[in-house]
Amino acid sequence: MNWFATNRGTVMEWPSQSPDLNLIEHLWEELERRVSGIRAQNADEKFSQLQTAWAQVPQSVLTSLIQSMPRRCQAVIDSRGFAAK
Repeated sequence: MNWFATNRGTVMEWPSQSPDLNLIEHLWEELERRVSGIRAQNADEKFSQLQTAWAQVPQSVLTSLIQSMPRRCQAVIDSRGFAAK
């Protein structure tokens, strides 16, 4: 927070534990879809499957998630920090 204050950065209040603003949750869902139905013999094999799936997530998916942040932030503001629809 000190760095932002010193460098005149604006920081918005961020509700703790807010899944609406946590984009990694949406990426996990994407990975789950990509590896569903693929069985692994052990944890190392599953990790390898997840790494491969991660590398194949199109940039357009990431861009879409990033571009959704203003809408997500507004939804959280509108819901006063509670879960958004």
